[in-house]
Amino acid sequence: MRVKPTVLVLALVAAASTAFATAPALAADVGVSVSVGQPGFYGRIDIGTFPQPRVIYARPIVIQPVAVVSQPIYLHVPPGHAKNWRKHCHKYNACNQPAYFVREEWYNNVYVPAYQAKHQGKGHGKGHKDD
Repeated sequence: MRVKPTVLVLALVAAASTAFATAPALAADVGVSVSVGQPGFYGRIDIGTFPQPRVIYARPIVIQPVAVVSQPIYLHVPPGHAKNWRKHCHKYNACNQPAYFVREEWYNNVYVPAYQAKHQGKGHGKGHKDD
């Protein structure tokens, strides 16, 4: 008897999820905190007086248009999120706002150093709860 690939995949997923659900939690208190102005941070960034960002698309993307037009926001998102923004915009609470996506190299090479220089010694950075 030959098993269809989709049936096999579903069976494997079910078995894995059952094993995961019954496994004891070994590391319940482990967490990683990455904040704005650090490499690896994804989310809304405040451009303010920072240098003009390099963006992925020339026009802002809006998924759910609203009657009142708001100012565009700038976001640093993982690769693939900008390309499939409709799928990911809810994670950033930004489906109804025009969004520009800053380029990875601009965020890491321009924004991060400028942000860190501006906020140095002000309690901002890795591990702080106020970020």
